[in-house]
Amino acid sequence: MRVMTKENLKSAFSGESQAHMKYLIFADKAEEEGFSNIARLFRAIAYAERVHAANHLRALNGVNLTEENLEVAIQGEDYEVQEMYPAFKTVAELQEEKQAATSMRYALEAEKIHSALYAEAKEAVKSGKDIEIGEIYICPVCGHTVVGKPPERCPICGIQGERFKGF
Repeated sequence: MRVMTKENLKSAFSGESQAHMKYLIFADKAEEEGFSNIARLFRAIAYAERVHAANHLRALNGVNLTEENLEVAIQGEDYEVQEMYPAFKTVAELQEEKQAATSMRYALEAEKIHSALYAEAKEAVKSGKDIEIGEIYICPVCGHTVVGKPPERCPICGIQGERFKGF
């Protein structure tokens, strides 16, 4: 693939991915405000943006066998933990942007867990097995991730464990 086309696909993938997430968040807000049809519209178009992003990623040959996909995920999570979020959090703190610094801290703490879970999954795949994992719970405020039962209170942001979302 030629460089310009590859860069255009990467840019399009990024834009479509961001639109997908933004529209899902907008849908939640519309729902919260009582606009259920607008929420449905946002969710429908978010799905279309996801389709576009998936097409672009496939065109970039970015979807491989699960073991390779897990390695890519581990590398991404490790980059966020070791470089990206510490640097971003420091800048936010220096600029006294408390909400941004908190957001970065929440993500940093969750990404550490994600990397470990992906590493465990990769080891299972290497031995030809699926990962043995119970229910997964995610804190809706900070993204803290637990396998098994949610804690009584989130150790990162302090919300009640009963608010965690199960998967």
